[in-house]
Amino acid sequence: MPDPRFFTPSGPFTLARLAEIAGSTLRAGARRERRFVNIAALEDAGPDDVSFLENRRYVDAFARTRAGCCVVDARHAELAPVGAELLLTDKPYKAFALIAQAYYPEAAPKPGRHPSATVDPTAKVDPSARLDPGAVIGARAEIGPRVRIGANAVIGDGAVVGADTVIGAGAVLDYCLVGERVLIHPGVCIGNRGFGFAMDPAGHVRIPQVGRVIVEDDVEIGANSAIDRGAGGDTVIGRGTMIDNLVMIAHNVRIGRGCVVIAQVGISGSTKLGDFVQIAGQGGLAGHLTIGDGARIAAKAGVFQDVEPGGAVGGVPAVPIIQWHRQTAILGRLAKGKAVKTK
Repeated sequence: MPDPRFFTPSGPFTLARLAEIAGSTLRAGARRERRFVNIAALEDAGPDDVSFLENRRYVDAFARTRAGCCVVDARHAELAPVGAELLLTDKPYKAFALIAQAYYPEAAPKPGRHPSATVDPTAKVDPSARLDPGAVIGARAEIGPRVRIGANAVIGDGAVVGADTVIGAGAVLDYCLVGERVLIHPGVCIGNRGFGFAMDPAGHVRIPQVGRVIVEDDVEIGANSAIDRGAGGDTVIGRGTMIDNLVMIAHNVRIGRGCVVIAQVGISGSTKLGDFVQIAGQGGLAGHLTIGDGARIAAKAGVFQDVEPGGAVGGVPAVPIIQWHRQTAILGRLAKGKAVKTK
């Protein structure tokens, strides 16, 4: 149950309204005007709460839940406890996410500029933006409508931040153009100089990094992640991409639309990701690779070769996922002293 000290629900909503929000259907005889006041996990929910079942591991918890309303696939409807209202959909997690957004919408920032915020006279800050204590806005920077700049965040010279974007406390944005509705968590660094230099025994020679970072609309960047600016061209984060905490993206990387990059991933310079690529935690990608649309990279994988569209790889070095599972099974048998069959 969300802690009321931090979160206040905007409900209640009727069952009929919840079905409309979630794009789901109701069973015959559903009490359409029954009202629900909050969301909760299956184990914690009460008669006035909405919960959901997505993962089959929680079928037993679903059968025992006291939730008054559950979002569920029709295949599991017969397991519901007596008296529970059901919102039926083939995408219960998405439907519940829409309901959760309705109960806990993102609040628009209250306009204002804290006295300790520093704004260069040449910067353009929309009057509806909010600048929290210690925020710094550099020369010629542009801050769009309803943007929130968190405490001690720094927006560097010439940087642009689009409408409805939220910049977390302590984030640093340089050499970048950030789109609309972007969520940048605390401690993020965007636009650092790329790790580029000519190696020489007399002393390594740094190569100027004269590109930018382009962050398209609806991107999320997790806490303490770092995105380097391009060496010549731009580093690009495609629309709707979700980046977890502690991710490193090097110079000239180009990430497509709707990608998911999970914690502690590292992507080396000039690698290109297509649309809707998924990289699990601690995956590492070498430089100058092409990862095709819809590819999936397993946790801790070390990728040194291109991955075809729709491909799935794992292991170090990364190989097709089925081959990786076979290798793991063979290693397990060898470790136990068991014979291994070979073709």
